[in-house]
Amino acid sequence: MRTGKSDIFGWLVRPADRRLWTVLAVVLAASALRTARAAGDGGMDNAIVVRAARSWLAGGDPYDDPHFLYFPSAVLAAAPQALLPGAVLRVLVPCAVTALLALGWAAALRLHRVPLGSRFAALGLLGLAAGFAPFGHLVRLGNWTVTAAAALPLALLLASRGRWAAAGAVIGAAVALKPLLAPVLLLFLFAGRWRALAAAVLIPACASGAAALLLPDPAGFLTRTLPFLLHGDDGFVRLYEASPAAVLPRLGVPLSLARALGVLAAGAGVVCAYRRWRRSDPGPLRLAETGAGLMLSAFLVSRPSYDHYLLVVLPLLLAGLPYAGSVARRPWFWIALVPQLPGLGWPWLETDRRRAFRDAFTLCALAVTVARRGVAGSAVPVTAGERPAPAPSPAAPF
Repeated sequence: MRTGKSDIFGWLVRPADRRLWTVLAVVLAASALRTARAAGDGGMDNAIVVRAARSWLAGGDPYDDPHFLYFPSAVLAAAPQALLPGAVLRVLVPCAVTALLALGWAAALRLHRVPLGSRFAALGLLGLAAGFAPFGHLVRLGNWTVTAAAALPLALLLASRGRWAAAGAVIGAAVALKPLLAPVLLLFLFAGRWRALAAAVLIPACASGAAALLLPDPAGFLTRTLPFLLHGDDGFVRLYEASPAAVLPRLGVPLSLARALGVLAAGAGVVCAYRRWRRSDPGPLRLAETGAGLMLSAFLVSRPSYDHYLLVVLPLLLAGLPYAGSVARRPWFWIALVPQLPGLGWPWLETDRRRAFRDAFTLCALAVTVARRGVAGSAVPVTAGERPAPAPSPAAPF
């Protein structure tokens, strides 16, 4: 019997049975428990923030550690962790990271109006956990990128429901913990949502300003961390960065040219994101693809830029799969993810210090795919299980 696309997606949006949810729970638990056994303080990156908080509680300066790259408000946010025993953090942090990643996936699904109890909901999260290597990396590291991975789809979900001020507050709270979502401020600018923009700016500014007054060096972030972020002069960290400015010099491209190419690519990405926003077709794809385009553009030029940053945008794009014309329907979306399959060896790229080339391919391929969607002709999105809305040139359902 021949099965059409509509039959496939109709099957995906039906309720998942208990066996599928059991498999998902086992995979997520195994990932968290592996980190709990192997990592202290909940992972290497979380340990950096916890050490900074412990240093502050002991009267020291958290910015004495050059790898502490967060706003002063993050020091206060990490203080409760600094008071917990290491044995508790080993279990608590990977479980919290996993839960936040699941929350981000759930928010992305609701943004695209996909039922949370559907097979697609379970299989999508299972695919991310078992088939996308940066998911496991983020859980093992305990990196606070997870706050952005949960906050961006939640903010876009709020915006899709007309609650733009609340969306701005969510983005502002996430930026106060880690400034990764700062590029999303452009989305509020595109939309002319000034209250949301004010909330997204004032919340981290006030939180960091107040927290800085409690630190031995209130200007430490500006005088030490910001120069490090701008120049990226850490030889060890540079080996794991995926942005063109970090990867191209390793291939013999002059550093100045690599930086210029990164800036040009990022600028082109922002223009494409703006064009995607200006094409105001109905449905949630507009919000998801504009937000993802802005973030991917920033990752092309930011220093540092790691593989787990992709988890900020990938769930948003993947959740749009049930929509005709979505980025997740493009072949290059899936080609871009191939280097991130766990356990798949690549000639000359087997070592951890060379995986940045694979990460750079994924980043650039995703950025180009989303950018092309931004300048392509409009398509009418179709929510899973629904018929397409009337339009002059409606897209075929599924």
